Amino acid sequence: MDIKEIQNLIKFVAKSGASEVKLEMDDIKITIKTGAESETTIVHQMPTAPVQQVPQVAVPAQAPAAAEPAAPAAAPAPASDDSKYITIKSPIIGTFYRKPSPDKPLFVEVGQTIAEGDVLCIIEAMKLFNEIESEVSGKVVKILVDDASPVEFDQPLFLVDPS
Repeated sequence: MDIKEIQNLIKFVAKSGASEVKLEMDDIKITIKTGAESETTIVHQMPTAPVQQVPQVAVPAQAPAAAEPAAPAAAPAPASDDSKYITIKSPIIGTFYRKPSPDKPLFVEVGQTIAEGDVLCIIEAMKLFNEIESEVSGKVVKILVDDASPVEFDQPLFLVDPS
């Protein structure tokens, strides 16, 4: 990830209104925190090297930006009684919607069988409606977010039983 992509990510987070975003990739970990003074802090951490801090960067809250989601939509759930389920997580920050419009039926319900590529929900980010598709097949066990609720990057949305 180069400095230009990091700057775009900072601008995107500042405009979204989120107070904190964490992004972890193979060799880098970034935490962006926005405060009341519209300041953003970035912390880089290499797994094989000591923690390094980059100086604080002030970002205006109205800065226009475009950033791409940089994480997969599905990942294994943490070890618990739900360990046999797959957790589908939010790839972006935005508002979670369970149906395409108020007068349409829900995309999925608990107990419904889904296939890879089925639309599970919509997340609205900066006036764009992003359809979130399933990367796994299985049965929806639990919906973890209420309709029309704000969601963070990498927040668990659904539990799916792949068996």
